[in-house]
Amino acid sequence: MLSIIQAAGWPIWPLIACSILALALIFERFVALKTARVAPPKLLDEAISVSSKTVPSPDVVSQLAQNSALGEVLASGLRTLNGNPQSSEADLRAAMEGTGRSVAHRLEKYLTALATIASAAPLLGLLGTVIGMIEIFGSQAGGGAVGGGNPAQLAHGISVALYNTAFGLIVAIPTLIFWRYFRSRVDAYLLTLELASEQFVRHISRLRK
Repeated sequence: MLSIIQAAGWPIWPLIACSILALALIFERFVALKTARVAPPKLLDEAISVSSKTVPSPDVVSQLAQNSALGEVLASGLRTLNGNPQSSEADLRAAMEGTGRSVAHRLEKYLTALATIASAAPLLGLLGTVIGMIEIFGSQAGGGAVGGGNPAQLAHGISVALYNTAFGLIVAIPTLIFWRYFRSRVDAYLLTLELASEQFVRHISRLRK
C-alpha cells in the first residue's frame, strides 16, 4: 500500500483524507440511524397505552423524550398538553411538527458531506490523472519522438495518472452506495415518524376531550 501511495504521488493524499473522512461518517451514521435510537417498533403502542386514561406526568414524558427520536416527537405533544390542557389539535400538530423538523435535521446530519465526497473523489482522481499526464508530456520535452525522453519519468507519470484515477473511483463508489442507503433509510424513518405522529395526535386529541 505504501508503495502504491508513493507511486501515485502527492495528488493521492486528498483522496486518502476523503476516504478516512467517509469511513468515519459512515460508521457514525450506522450508529446514529439504528432503529432502537430512531423509531423503536413498540414505542407508539406503549405511549398510547401509558396515556390512554390521562396525560402522563412530566417525568414520564421526559423519559419518553429521551428514549428515541420518535419518543422526542411524541413527548412534544404531551408536553404541549401538560402546559395547556385546552390546546387545540392544531396546537398539538404544530408542536410535534416543529420537533419533527428538528429530528429530521439530525437524521440527515452528515449525508450532505457523504454526497460531497462521492462527487469530489472522482474529480480529485481526475486531477491526479491530469497531473500525471503533465508529467508524461514533461518527460518527453526536448526528447523528440516518444520514448526519447526520460523513461523513468514517463513511467512515473503513467503511474500517477492510473493510480489516482483508480483510487478516486474506489473512494467514490462505496461512498455513493452508502449515501443512497442512508438517504433511503432516513426517508423511511421520516415516513414512520410522520405516520406515528398523526396517529398519536388523534389519540391525545381524544384524551383532551
